[in-house]
Amino acid sequence: MNNFTLINCNGKLLDLSSPKVMGILNITPDSFYDGGQYTKEKESLEQVEKMLNEGASIIDIGGMSSRPGAELIDENEEKKRVIPIIKKIIKEFPNTIISIDTIRSEIVRAAVGEGALIVNDISAGKIDEKMYSTVAKLNVPYILMHMQGQPQTMQTAPQYHDVVEDVLSFFINEIQELEALGVKDILLDVGFGFGKTIAHNYQLLKRMNDFKILNKIILTGISRKSMIYKLLEIKPQEALNATSALHILALQNGTKILRVHDVKEANECIKLHNYIKEI
Repeated sequence: MNNFTLINCNGKLLDLSSPKVMGILNITPDSFYDGGQYTKEKESLEQVEKMLNEGASIIDIGGMSSRPGAELIDENEEKKRVIPIIKKIIKEFPNTIISIDTIRSEIVRAAVGEGALIVNDISAGKIDEKMYSTVAKLNVPYILMHMQGQPQTMQTAPQYHDVVEDVLSFFINEIQELEALGVKDILLDVGFGFGKTIAHNYQLLKRMNDFKILNKIILTGISRKSMIYKLLEIKPQEALNATSALHILALQNGTKILRVHDVKEANECIKLHNYIKEI
């Protein structure tokens, strides 16, 4: 087993030699697929229990939508949304590995203080200059994602010289900065849908193997995204089948974590992928 496949979550070792599933819990009224479904405690806890029972290894909690065009909400409002549910999950399901999906270092401090073990930052520290140093001080794994622009503007004519080369170069620079600060476990997310055209997204998916040179865990978040439903001219609610098809492709190209709305189906993809790989 390569050392980089073991992620240390405050003493809980997450073994990523075999791919794992990260279940999405959006505590938001306006996320593109499930906005408003889990804003109440009862519904949130039921969804967490469902995802854990279906085999989620990580629960990713976000209190602010990052869909294209989304506005930044007040920090206190974000904290009010995510901290109580983190407390409840830790109480009800104490062995859960929680990831906090946020762009703010103060939300990271509060969430990790209540038991969150991973930081998932779509902004790569570009919105909050204290993010990298905070992650380093707290000594938690960090998911580094590429985004061109910000959610409000990112889908306004995104352009690249070569999207794969540009994202690869971005990762190299940011990894150096994070490691210089002492961040030990860095996971990479190419940021499907974050400042990319449909063609950019599929170029990244097709050439995901190129990122293996960085020797980092790759996380893929394509679940029900517009790169699927716009191309197929369907609704997000109808995009599960195509999501599963792309999950298989992502797994074949080196992904170790699938960030998903549908845990059971993602785990089925992993099971099929592992069987094909082993025979």
